[in-house]
Amino acid sequence: MELVYLQTFCEVARRRSITRAAEELGYAQSSVTIQIQKLEKEYGAPLLERYGRQMRLTPPGEKLFALAVQMLELYEQSKETVAGYAGGTLVIGAIDSLAAYFLPPYLQKLRQMFPELTIQLQPDRESQIISKVKDGEYDIGLLLDAKRADALLACRPLREEPLVLVAPAAHPLANQPGIELQDLNGVELIMSEESCVYRGMFEKVLRESGIAFTSLFELGNPEAVKQCVVNGLGLALLPQMVVAEDIRQGRVAALPFAHPAIRFDLQYMIHPRKWMSKPLQTFIQLLGSEQEQ
Repeated sequence: MELVYLQTFCEVARRRSITRAAEELGYAQSSVTIQIQKLEKEYGAPLLERYGRQMRLTPPGEKLFALAVQMLELYEQSKETVAGYAGGTLVIGAIDSLAAYFLPPYLQKLRQMFPELTIQLQPDRESQIISKVKDGEYDIGLLLDAKRADALLACRPLREEPLVLVAPAAHPLANQPGIELQDLNGVELIMSEESCVYRGMFEKVLRESGIAFTSLFELGNPEAVKQCVVNGLGLALLPQMVVAEDIRQGRVAALPFAHPAIRFDLQYMIHPRKWMSKPLQTFIQLLGSEQEQ
């Protein structure tokens, strides 16, 4: 049995689609299907089943996936240990705002340093990032949280990421010298999805202070939240990295508002027993430069 079959199987398992796996790997769909069929014959069990429009792992498939991740990691470790290999694949899980506004310059540097390295950036929810780092699907995870993301993972803060309450440029609150909680009574807010950490912080502070507000929209993407503010639909609390350029260009106004209970850190996490490949070590070193800036 060839390792490439396990690599293909893992790609299908992660993407829940033979079509998307084939596109990522540069194979014909028929080639991916044949490789999966050969694995199923080798193990004598079905590994995938169709669920609606997606594929999902069968119970035997879930067990093989967990083992295959370890097997492939050991294979990469053997190459680097024996030959100083610095290629392979680095899988990074990150929440949307970090994937879009923070990571690209670091990925560019890493790509220049390791041209043979395949980098997979997977935007995901915080709970999924934690789970997949634990399971070995992600080599490293990045997110924003007020506390250590998970006690079982090695979590390291990089910096405090400021949160900014932004309003449409013409909003009445945009001209006030200072904003207190009572000034927000009755405001219309554009909210991030319910699982968002800073949304939870903001709502808790508003409710505990008896501030009434209207939640107009609940959007899963910070760019979508920002664009609603740009188009005059309401106020939103967002990480500074998301709105910095729009504030500079006057598309939105940063309100002079802060609260000690509304803060969090940009942090990364890895499994404590994770094998540290040369590219992963270098990536963490690049991220560590954040603490020095």
